[in-house]
Amino acid sequence: MRIGIDLGGHTLIAALISGMEGTPGRVGIERTIAGNTPSGRCIADVMSAMAGTIAELARGHDVSGVGVAVPGMVDVDRRHNRRLPNFPIEWDDLDISETLSRELKLRGCQLPVAIENDANCYALGEGIAGEAVGMSDFIVLTMGTGIGGGIVAGGRLLTGAHGMAGEVGHVVVGGEKPCGCGGVGHAETLAAADGTSKRAEMAGLPGDFKELWAKRGEPLASSVLDETLDAMARTIATVYHVLDPEIVIIGGGMSRAPGLRESLHERTTPYLSRPFKNMLDVRISKLGNDAALYGAASIAL
Repeated sequence: MRIGIDLGGHTLIAALISGMEGTPGRVGIERTIAGNTPSGRCIADVMSAMAGTIAELARGHDVSGVGVAVPGMVDVDRRHNRRLPNFPIEWDDLDISETLSRELKLRGCQLPVAIENDANCYALGEGIAGEAVGMSDFIVLTMGTGIGGGIVAGGRLLTGAHGMAGEVGHVVVGGEKPCGCGGVGHAETLAAADGTSKRAEMAGLPGDFKELWAKRGEPLASSVLDETLDAMARTIATVYHVLDPEIVIIGGGMSRAPGLRESLHERTTPYLSRPFKNMLDVRISKLGNDAALYGAASIAL
């Protein structure tokens, strides 16, 4: 068995997963523990929370390793994070694997720890047990607090020369809005939940995306959501032109909005060159939040 962890800015979810080394199609989550990420997101508190959760899940089971999906850029060796945009700067360049392993030893757990970008884990999970089973070229976009991206090309996760490929949320779509990563005009400044919420509240509308989406037939809400959908459509069109995937999978909290898939398909088509228009295939994640857990477990040693 392996343990997969999805570390988010607000939630910390861990799962005990069986069947990773067995027959394809027999992978399954045996037990899940969900909680809140410590509010200050300081290293000591988060590491303690993760280690405690791992120790509880591992008790009484033969666990071979732990994989952690982290919400940011990681280095080519998959040990240090480069930047977690929604975490304190003290996390920059932290050796997460070593730090968590040390914390586990204090609890009597001698387990290897591997890390990977959370959207990459999401993509791996969809390939293992989700919408992309049997596919070799696909892209996952996770729409939540930020916009994450995971790319599988030729059957392999695309990581790039510096380990940071797949940062689709940082595609430049225009504007001068600063992004948490340090750049400006990125897709997630407009299309992510945080950016959408801020624009909605400035217009006197509910900041909660679900409530805002329910009002999409109203002119004011429609104008806010148009900016969100347009930024996502430009992003999808860009990755289609660059990578020629079989499908694009939309995941994350915003992906469950009724009619989102159809809206994105309609908005994206005009941005595509003629050969790509009939190839566009946008789908909603089959696994939901479990995708990152499956993917994290798959990288565990």
